[in-house]
Amino acid sequence: MKKTDYWAYYYEDAMDLLAKIPRIAALVYRHKYKNSQIIEPDHSLDWAANFAHMLGYTDHHMKECMRAYLSMHADHEGYNVSAHTSILVGSALSDPYLTYSAALNGLAGPLHGLASQESHKWLSSLKEYHKGVPPSPKIIEEFVRKTISDGRVVPGYGHAVLRATDPRFLYFKAFADRHIKNCEMRDLAVACFNTIPGVMKEIGKIKNPYPNIDAFSGILLQHYGIECLT
Repeated sequence: MKKTDYWAYYYEDAMDLLAKIPRIAALVYRHKYKNSQIIEPDHSLDWAANFAHMLGYTDHHMKECMRAYLSMHADHEGYNVSAHTSILVGSALSDPYLTYSAALNGLAGPLHGLASQESHKWLSSLKEYHKGVPPSPKIIEEFVRKTISDGRVVPGYGHAVLRATDPRFLYFKAFADRHIKNCEMRDLAVACFNTIPGVMKEIGKIKNPYPNIDAFSGILLQHYGIECLT
């Protein structure tokens, strides 16, 4: 086959992957967290809503959340590890299955694939730190300075490319403002958003003190019951 004809077959493989990945991911999730109680797909639903359905979530807002979640995380162009890896491997005309596999291998590293979990874990530690006291700017600043003095970063803050608040973070925050009420973790994340950038500017040597998408994404998933973040 001529290399100039590869695209037609690669296109079909890519469409197959897009169709099958949600099903495979849902099967893994249901085996791990739901005693292998498998839910069949509902082909009357759109791609993202059907994924939420196969995970076991029927709430309308959860389906709306999943539509946003998948769209926002798909918008990565070529800058992160997994997106860059897929572009690099695909540039050698590796087929979409090998290219996607390479991207997953890049995503597996703890500095990339665990970003949302690490951010959620840090917020949980902050929640424990203030021990029920409302998260005042003073308490948040103390914990931020402690984190940095311990030689660690504040997960969910900073971005390799952006030099302003991640617009995807702002979308998720707006979603939470509309649909999530009386949630301590949500309130804590908003309080951090209002406090942390100013603190990190004072500390200096930080190119981007603003939150990225991971500072809010885990809160949405936990709110709707995704176990992998609890």
